[in-house]
Amino acid sequence: MTIPAYDDAKLVPLDTDAAIERRVADLIGRANRRQLWLIFLDEHQRQLPTMIPVDDLPLAPEPGDGDMLAGALATTAEMIGAASVVLVWERYADDALTVSDRRWARLAHDACAGHDVPLRAMLLSHRHGVRWIAQDDYRF
Repeated sequence: MTIPAYDDAKLVPLDTDAAIERRVADLIGRANRRQLWLIFLDEHQRQLPTMIPVDDLPLAPEPGDGDMLAGALATTAEMIGAASVVLVWERYADDALTVSDRRWARLAHDACAGHDVPLRAMLLSHRHGVRWIAQDDYRF
């Protein structure tokens, strides 16, 4: 796997779901550990150079985690001039979403909406690759 150089990648807008999924597969690929990746996009849907891994997430979200996540996303997005964010949940298991995965996705979606943080996409990096997380996967 060849990781795209930022100078090349920044020229390609991630204006489709398929383009985002390919980029995440190229950058993060198959899971190695449990963490959350924050990827930021500009107003033209181009990836910004700031990519942040977040370690030590609890298995299930706890009260206040949504506000903390959305606050950190909003602050970082403002500091770097991001127009939207892509969240990638990485964990070494199969591609089926667990109850915990769904709870985190729902919490992130609702927190971002409540804090006016444009959430462009959520994906799951699992032991076999990357998959899209659609709203239907966690809205029940």
